[in-house]
Amino acid sequence: MSAARYACILFFSAILSASAAEPESSIEAYFSPGISCAVAIVREIGRAQQTVHVQAYSFTAQPIARALTDVEKRDVKVIAILDASNRTKKYSAADFLVHEGIETYIDSQHAIAHNKIIIIDGATVLTGSFNFTKAADQKNAENLLVIHDARIATKYEENWQTHLRHSDYYAGR
Repeated sequence: MSAARYACILFFSAILSASAAEPESSIEAYFSPGISCAVAIVREIGRAQQTVHVQAYSFTAQPIARALTDVEKRDVKVIAILDASNRTKKYSAADFLVHEGIETYIDSQHAIAHNKIIIIDGATVLTGSFNFTKAADQKNAENLLVIHDARIATKYEENWQTHLRHSDYYAGR
């Protein structure tokens, strides 16, 4: 075998090995009303193995809250950062999560902490205009992206950690 042919085989073997090692990446889009964004969120949360990091402005969707508490019971570490509007005189989503044993923080650093993201196992990101509410799923025109890409998830996780550092621990009422 010639040196040039051998070098060519090595080159293409390296390319195939490198591409085989890259993780799969996909994006799914959901819109409401219609195909339920909440159903997609519950499905993805249910797949969590290690961590679920939530950042939400408004959070009242019972199926999503229940999915978070269900994975927490399976020893998946769930941490939520919520907007300061969740610190009210009335029972709030923050109170529900704390009552269910989910570590919860309030981000009052901003006029509105308007992010709506869930990062699962550092590999999947759920984001879009979709607030985690019943109205968002059934009445509003909303969108949700489910992004399966560890590189994108790393960027979201870095931003989530930034917000966690300036948020206040919430112990509930």
